Amino acid sequence: MSPKKKSKVEVALIYVFFLMMFVIIGYPLFWALMMSLNPGSNMLVTDLFPESPTLEHYKWLFTDPNSDYIIWYKNSLYVAIVNAVGSVIITSLIAYVFSRYTFLGRKYGLYMFLLLQMFPALMGMVALYILLNTIGLTDSLYGLMLIYLGGQIPFNVWLVKGYFDTIPKELDEAAKIDGAGHLRIFWTVMLPLAKPILAVVALFNFMAPFMDFLLPRIVLTSPEKYTLALGLYNFINDQFSTNFTRFAAGSILIAVPIAFVFLLLQRYLISGLTSGATKG
Repeated sequence: MSPKKKSKVEVALIYVFFLMMFVIIGYPLFWALMMSLNPGSNMLVTDLFPESPTLEHYKWLFTDPNSDYIIWYKNSLYVAIVNAVGSVIITSLIAYVFSRYTFLGRKYGLYMFLLLQMFPALMGMVALYILLNTIGLTDSLYGLMLIYLGGQIPFNVWLVKGYFDTIPKELDEAAKIDGAGHLRIFWTVMLPLAKPILAVVALFNFMAPFMDFLLPRIVLTSPEKYTLALGLYNFINDQFSTNFTRFAAGSILIAVPIAFVFLLLQRYLISGLTSGATKG
């Protein structure tokens, strides 16, 4: 086979692969969207292309007195925003220290962060619940946010530290000559240059509360404190529940704030993802 034909075959195989992945990823999303437009509530009688599409399920989520969807949405947004902002601040400070300073225990601290990433979060659920119960933060959004903020540190610190390491230390030295202190260098030199990787951290940690079900399930017990994932689960949790179309409508709307944040941070994301692990 000639190099030209071989190249065309490779390109064709790449397109076939992308088409397959698009179908695998896109079909469930399309089915959920179509289900949310079906009249009725039973999943077994819904059509992929409904004859009489309706928005009644979306209207029910926001207008029916029996629906707590707006409360769950507010809870999720609140937790997501605090988690994103708090994670950026905490992670950037810790990563800056590990990237720019030499101190006793630095090497083993980095090894500890790497080791903690190897264990699944499920292993610590019992201990986390006992900790929250001890400090009185069970069934509390603050307890949930505390776990999110602490749990993201190991992975994000490695990610951001790798990016900080690519920033020349000569910039720090130039700022010190101009009389800048440690915090001033951090805020005025490092953070502006690290916007791409911080955008990645912000997006990942904004998405987490919308996607996570297990941790809210363990921590939260009051319906008025549920996040979206936990609240929507109750639509179909009961033995005789048939709220699948409402569940689909509520699930589709989860994508709205995530897509909005993604569009805001889009120009930073590609460079942040490709640069964060180039140097560690």
